Amino acid sequence: MRVTRFQHFAAIDWSGAAGERQRGIAVAICAAGDAAPALIGAGAVWSRARVRDWLRDDLPPDTLVGMDLGISLPFADAGAFFPGWTDSPADAHALWALVDRMATDDAHLAVTSFVDHPEVARHFRRHGGRQGDRFVPGRGRMRVTERAQEAIGCQPTSNFNLVGAAQVGKSSLTGMRVLHALRGRIPVWPIDPLPATGAMICEIYTTIAAMAAGRTAGRSKIRTGVELDTALAHLHSRPFGHQGPIDDHTSDAVITAAWLRHAAPDPALWHPALLTEEIAATEGWTFGAR
Repeated sequence: MRVTRFQHFAAIDWSGAAGERQRGIAVAICAAGDAAPALIGAGAVWSRARVRDWLRDDLPPDTLVGMDLGISLPFADAGAFFPGWTDSPADAHALWALVDRMATDDAHLAVTSFVDHPEVARHFRRHGGRQGDRFVPGRGRMRVTERAQEAIGCQPTSNFNLVGAAQVGKSSLTGMRVLHALRGRIPVWPIDPLPATGAMICEIYTTIAAMAAGRTAGRSKIRTGVELDTALAHLHSRPFGHQGPIDDHTSDAVITAAWLRHAAPDPALWHPALLTEEIAATEGWTFGAR
């Protein structure tokens, strides 16, 4: 499979926060070459539904899309997403369907009804001191890809954790509703095979992109235009040209779009050593975690 075939590279900084529109969502895209990524809908406040619709209706052909969320939950460590529950889904596709079905009446692609389900809630740490009896003490359960992230210097958090500034659980679960809505239209690597043509979605972790752009894991957030252009230069991209302060949602999206363009031709990133067929089908993987 030729992994240099993509003609556009998009990155979406996602948000699982409550409400319709999210200032934490940013979308950037660049074409093959060295032009700086451009923001889609610059100045607008995105909703999760609008991102879903953009991916479905307006995505350029042959685009590799990175979404900053977990595309699945831990499975390999316990042999199930929700061990001890007879209705625990068998794979990631079934998990997305379950999340969407249980949360179908939740507005704005929220997932409150899913995490409130009595069996599901046992596995999550939630606000108000509510910690399920099956939530693993400490940092919670991790996917194999999150252990690979740790090995390269990142500090991932469990997708079963819904509390704290660093949590990614809400983003991941709301994102699963979008992935389910797009199933059959845009495949998701590595849960789905890499297609010979057309668009593809992958999971990204913006810290990995920032580290490739000369930052450290502890200083991955970029908050000025000068810092952003310096990081882009590491990725052989022309400058974004922003003057003064910049919000880190925008800079995360811009840097990660440029990084996807820079990293996609590397065959090793599409074949991590620990990625088996079973892990691909259940837990998925983070692009860039070796």
